[in-house]
Amino acid sequence: MGRTVVVGDIHGCFDELMELLEKVELQPDDLLISVGDLVDRGPAPGEVVRFFRERPNSLALMGNHERKHVRGVFSYAQEITRLQMGDAYAGAVDWMRTLPYFFEDEHVRVVHAALVPGVPLVDQKEEILCGTTSGERRLTALFPDGHWHDRYTDGKPVVFGHHVTGREPLVRDGRIFGLDTGACHGWNLTALCVPGFTVHSVAARADHWSAVKPEWQLPVLKAKPWRDFAWSELSEKAARFSRTSDVASQEWLRAVEEWAARLRALAPVLVDAAHRVSTELTPDEMRRHPAAPVLFQARGGRLDQTALARRCATPRRTLEVAAALGVIAPGPPG
Repeated sequence: MGRTVVVGDIHGCFDELMELLEKVELQPDDLLISVGDLVDRGPAPGEVVRFFRERPNSLALMGNHERKHVRGVFSYAQEITRLQMGDAYAGAVDWMRTLPYFFEDEHVRVVHAALVPGVPLVDQKEEILCGTTSGERRLTALFPDGHWHDRYTDGKPVVFGHHVTGREPLVRDGRIFGLDTGACHGWNLTALCVPGFTVHSVAARADHWSAVKPEWQLPVLKAKPWRDFAWSELSEKAARFSRTSDVASQEWLRAVEEWAARLRALAPVLVDAAHRVSTELTPDEMRRHPAAPVLFQARGGRLDQTALARRCATPRRTLEVAAALGVIAPGPPG
């Protein structure tokens, strides 16, 4: 019968994970459990996910970071992970949807973030188990003067991650084990081996999150759907993101704003082209034309720059109308 090896928040730190598993001498019959948060912030989330998907006798719990990907709730860390994983991302998210929120056997209980003492695991709120913002609010309301694990009195040990405890894990009374020791921030990656309840850690090789954030800033900006933003939204986002200190990102955002200005300046040309094309086509030809609504407005004398602006509320729509009318339009920056 193998051991149960529980690993704290990995956050894409694949090299540290391999070093830790070598240190604990992981065997094929050992059950490997991640408390969740396999991804985000670190350099290699794809490799971590692939390892847990492919290694037999392995289990990952649903962390709040996996739940963000599953639910499409994206902040900067999730945008980076999506780009880091490339074509493997969609399949990884499908796998994340299957992750359980807890694990329990005769020796131990494992959750990602927290639980309410005295409540069976099957009756716990998912938000609390995986540490969502709403789950954190619930816990604060339930335990305003302390932590949930201060009230945990069950004899069976509980293991969790989510809240960074510092370079060392939180170990108390042989029953409380907090394993998030900040691997992605340059501290440690920690595992607990059960039933011996021995703790093992390896040092992180770098402050990965501090390195990953600037490295992926420009790729994340380029991946945003600039063609589909409304004009005011595009301007607002370009101005907000241009506050970065990264020179390449600033230059690229200026190029985006210049491209948007050139597109909007096409309005009189597009209006003239629509009036011209509308006189050259029969009504039946106009109905089949990709710019049919614009052409019918022009034929009816109702198309001016204000009316066109309502039709071309985004760069993509402007580009589509320009292409349909045979007007050469500037493409977005590369």
